[in-house]
Amino acid sequence: MTPRFLTLLRLSRPLNLTFAALTYVLGAGIARYLGIPHSPLAFWLGLAVTALLQVGMGLLAEAFRPLADALEEGETRSRRLALKNALWLTALAALSLAAVMAWMLARANALSAAAWLFLTLSLALVLAYAVPPLRLLNAGFGELALAVQISMFAPALGFVLQNGSYHRLAALISFPLTLLALACFVALDFPTYAADQKYDRCTLVRRMGWERAVPLHHGLVLGAYLLLAALPLGGMAGGLIWPAFLTFPFALLQIYTLRSVAVGAKPNWKLLTVDALAVFGLCAYLLTFAFWLR
Repeated sequence: MTPRFLTLLRLSRPLNLTFAALTYVLGAGIARYLGIPHSPLAFWLGLAVTALLQVGMGLLAEAFRPLADALEEGETRSRRLALKNALWLTALAALSLAAVMAWMLARANALSAAAWLFLTLSLALVLAYAVPPLRLLNAGFGELALAVQISMFAPALGFVLQNGSYHRLAALISFPLTLLALACFVALDFPTYAADQKYDRCTLVRRMGWERAVPLHHGLVLGAYLLLAALPLGGMAGGLIWPAFLTFPFALLQIYTLRSVAVGAKPNWKLLTVDALAVFGLCAYLLTFAFWLR
């Protein structure tokens, strides 16, 4: 693989792509659990649309990165211009392919009004996240936009492409996952806090101040698990939810690690990063596994 390809792969944020694909499969699994007949064509085309939108979201965000903020270490002006052009072309290709896949879904009569709605909202959020003048990424709301895209719109699309309409069960699962995703992205802001200040990146942590961001992070994590614990009260089978609580000790470790940094302990950024990603990723995976098995 060429260095250019590896750089584009890194800038496309493959972890976010993996999370979006995982939560999309979760949405389809909820539809399967409810006894809705599975449509393989709608499933695979929808997965491709979700993945391509996520790739476009990541690459557009980098294409509009300010000139003072280098895309790669030691870059020259000509190298940056070439890389920017590659980012533009790849993002355009990804979004164009997503449009083709959506057209194929429409031709197959797989796009209900709800599916059109979530596709439109998802594309709008991609553009609002990455493209000026909104560019939520640099307005302190990028983490929230990512959490909504990955934990609400992706599973919603996976569900409505199978069912045709939205269902409260999909929403009930999405809310705690969105809180957990937002906590993950807030935690990931802390290791880059110094660099964000240097290059004037307005992350959520910088917008709030780290002193207020720490209790927000803790509240998001605990709130997510409280919502999950309350789901059986709404009629959801406890057997579907309890696997998610296997990640709770790691969530407590995530809180403890960030709290230690806040009170002056030596930061262990690698542990915080790996733990935050693992908590959200494993929670989404275990829920997906539970719904597809039932």
